[in-house]
Amino acid sequence: MKDDYYWFWINNITGIANIKLRYLFKVFDTPEDIYKASDKMFEGVMGIKPDDIYSIKESRKSEYIYREYSELDKKNIKFTYPGKYNYPERLMNIYDYPYIIYYKGSLPQSDVPSVAIVGARNCTEYGRSVAGRFAEDFADMGIQVISGMALGIDAAAQKGAVRKGGYSMAVLGCGVDICYPRTNIELYTQLESNGGIISEYSPGTPPKAGLFPMRNRIISAMSDALIVVEAKQKSGSLITADQALDQNRDVYVVPGRIGDTLSEGCLKLLKEGAQLITSSKDIYATESINRYINCSKKDDNCMNSLNNNGIFEEKFKKSGLASPKNMVYSQINLFPVSLEMIVNNSGLNLVEAEGILLELELDGLIEEVSKNYYIRKHI
Repeated sequence: MKDDYYWFWINNITGIANIKLRYLFKVFDTPEDIYKASDKMFEGVMGIKPDDIYSIKESRKSEYIYREYSELDKKNIKFTYPGKYNYPERLMNIYDYPYIIYYKGSLPQSDVPSVAIVGARNCTEYGRSVAGRFAEDFADMGIQVISGMALGIDAAAQKGAVRKGGYSMAVLGCGVDICYPRTNIELYTQLESNGGIISEYSPGTPPKAGLFPMRNRIISAMSDALIVVEAKQKSGSLITADQALDQNRDVYVVPGRIGDTLSEGCLKLLKEGAQLITSSKDIYATESINRYINCSKKDDNCMNSLNNNGIFEEKFKKSGLASPKNMVYSQINLFPVSLEMIVNNSGLNLVEAEGILLELELDGLIEEVSKNYYIRKHI
């Protein structure tokens, strides 16, 4: 049997959830080792009870598990697991990472920035508009948009990214073969074709209230920053924000109105130290996102990644500017570029570069979004 089957098998044994898998993998190196282990080898494994040993033994001869594994291709469902080449790198940085990820469509790229946008299901038109507009901007910037495909803010954000041809991924609290809520079937289909749909739950798993808080940790983990747009005092969005903070992600909040129930959660987060966001450009303050834009042109892998996602484009001839002004302008795009990087890549000295940047600002072609960081205003 292939490694893929052993990983599928271990993640589909009744009663063996993530925490028990962690206990097992402290003793056994691979799922294949567990599959081939004798009953005696399980004795003394922390957290593993006689009922669990029985479930493992019975699952080895389960026709159901093998049949479900065989059906995956027909359903256009793929999966990945720790150690496989395409397992999301961001997930490995959290302590309770899932041991299997099912997906339809494609997985997000690990070397491209990602932002999660979450919020209330019963949102206002204002909240829906903000979420959609931010996501559109992020798509233009080449930033991947992550959310949960719920009604309201989630769906508005993911639709915004799709509208602009950007990548968006939905993390579900059910099997990836189930569109929930059903009213989002058009978005589900679009994400399957041009984005991604993922879940740690086996295909066919129906949506249950208890599954959604667990999936929220994946939404935050897959992102470099989290934005909350409208949230009540007690909501799943606050759970996601707490998990994001635990995972050392930056949390941003769209401000709301005092006395508005949909602003209570947002105001609470702001009081607790979350960052205010009023423009998509505010996301540039995220240190983990800035690491994608400060790479040197000497790093071919980094620059190729940025080029492939529409972040840096060569427009030397199109701008109509004369060199060296053209040389400086060509380095600036939708992601902020540092003065230091411009000096290093252009061969100009600091005074020359600063003078040209000032000219470009006065021409209305670029903008200094923070000290010594510049973006292009017209693409």
